[in-house]
Amino acid sequence: MADPVNHPPHYTSHPSGIECIQITEHMGFNLGNAMKYIWRADLKNDSVEDLKKAQWYIERELAKKAKTAPAIEDDAIIASLMNTPEPLSDAQEYQVHKGAREYHG
Repeated sequence: MADPVNHPPHYTSHPSGIECIQITEHMGFNLGNAMKYIWRADLKNDSVEDLKKAQWYIERELAKKAKTAPAIEDDAIIASLMNTPEPLSDAQEYQVHKGAREYHG
C-alpha cells in the first residue's frame, strides 16, 4: 500500500529505485526544491507547472549566488582594502542629512 505522507508515489516511483529525498537532503534549500520539482514533473498531472516551480527555485539560487559572489568593484571590499570606512548608502546619507537638518532647525 502506498504511503502518501511518508513515501508518496511521485517521489518513490523513479526507475532507479531511489527516493527523491535521498538526493535532495544533501542539497541546499533552493536546489533541493528545484530537484524535487524536476524529479516529479512527469509523475504528476501538470509537468509544466512543476518545471516552472523548479525554474523559480533555480532563479532564486542564481540571484543568491550573484549577490554573494565576490566582486572587485564592490565598495565594501575596496573600502576594506584601502582601510577606509564603507561608503554610506543613499538611505544612510538621507538619514544623516535629515538628522542634521532636524538638529540645526
